[in-house]
Amino acid sequence: MSKYELAVVLSAKIEDDERAAVLDKVKNYVTRFGGTIGDVEEAGKKKLAYEIQKMSEGFYYFIHFEAETTAPMEIENRVRIMDNVIRFLIVKQDEA
Repeated sequence: MSKYELAVVLSAKIEDDERAAVLDKVKNYVTRFGGTIGDVEEAGKKKLAYEIQKMSEGFYYFIHFEAETTAPMEIENRVRIMDNVIRFLIVKQDEA
């Protein structure tokens, strides 16, 4: 099992309960493909470096998890087509 970090930027235009539902759906994808979630860090609402889909702000979340090497590709394929997800990135953590 390898350690990963999933950074997700959600739309600032959605309500709190809807944002929580989108985040839960992302976490469900991680667990569905054999991942175990370590912690979820909420970085809050931040200004984007450049405008994306006519939005200048987004809510940032960082999900740390452990999974097999095939899981990140499966998670990316699902998160890529989700509504209200502006950007995402999965990075493998160094073993230290």
